[in-house]
Amino acid sequence: MKNILITGGAGFIGSHVVRLFVNQYPQYEIFNLDALTYAGNLENLTDVENLPNYTFIKGDIKDIQFINQIFEQHRFDAVIHLAAESHVDRSIVDPNAFIETNVLGTANLLNAFRHLWKGNFEDKLFYHVSTDEVYGALGKTGLFTETTPYDPQSPYSASKAASDHLVRAYGNTYDLPFNISNCSNNYGPNQFPEKLIPLFIHNIQTGKNLPVYGDGQYTRDWLYVTDHAKAIDTVFHNGKRGETYNIGGLNEWTNLDLIKLLCAKMDVKLGKPEGTSVQLITYVKDRAGHDRRYAIDNTKIQTELRWKPEMTFEEGLEKTIDWYLQNSDWLEHVTSGAYQKYYVEMYAHR
Repeated sequence: MKNILITGGAGFIGSHVVRLFVNQYPQYEIFNLDALTYAGNLENLTDVENLPNYTFIKGDIKDIQFINQIFEQHRFDAVIHLAAESHVDRSIVDPNAFIETNVLGTANLLNAFRHLWKGNFEDKLFYHVSTDEVYGALGKTGLFTETTPYDPQSPYSASKAASDHLVRAYGNTYDLPFNISNCSNNYGPNQFPEKLIPLFIHNIQTGKNLPVYGDGQYTRDWLYVTDHAKAIDTVFHNGKRGETYNIGGLNEWTNLDLIKLLCAKMDVKLGKPEGTSVQLITYVKDRAGHDRRYAIDNTKIQTELRWKPEMTFEEGLEKTIDWYLQNSDWLEHVTSGAYQKYYVEMYAHR
């Protein structure tokens, strides 16, 4: 039986990865490590929290002694590392938080993994989940490939680029078996409503303004979160060790076009006259260092590992809107902070 540590497993992408592994691989023991900061929410995992192959551990990857202790206690055969500070706007306000978690936290995990197995890495894996933002910005044409030079443009992307380099360096220096994947923008259920799609769904529901940076022509490649979880599963089990895989949705949208589509769908869902929600769009001062366009070439993972996104954007957006409208309690708990009481209620006395 394999003991697998998934860091950041109470977050948006992490919770979908945890759910997939717990349900699909009952022969694995899945340990979910999360610090339960503002974006970590155990209510994301109520459907698996009592399954016999799932264990939640509250802790911070910045805590070296704690990390060493749990590695010795549980002897993790593999790590799927998703824990990260991830919001660009927050990184502009407080860059040190991103350096401490994304760089030093990753180093702590790598060191604990290396010292635990002392070079005997047969059937072991450190899988680091990263972002396409490490590559910088694209012009009107072109796609990010696995060999695109790194050119991070924000404290967030610089911290993720640094952690990517650390993982590769440990592979080269210590023969530590690793994989890295760099993904495009994710969307879907359980995303913290500071990100564009859930934020705007909530704002449309409550009649608040929809703030659009600059001219709204910033372009992103959107990937449905369960497609990303399946890609992580594929790389984990079938990826060639020491390789990087870009995971993209082949689905580019400018922010403005995406917001207009979201407004139109929300008008239908909420029974509002056509064109009601789009009137909430408000242009605001552009973000510092705003990358103009991201887009991923996922030829490598499609060709070598036979993975490709299954969800069309129209279908994925419909599912996402429906989920938020049907889970208003979840959204209310998140926006009010009430979800943070869940850990105390469920785990404090265990």
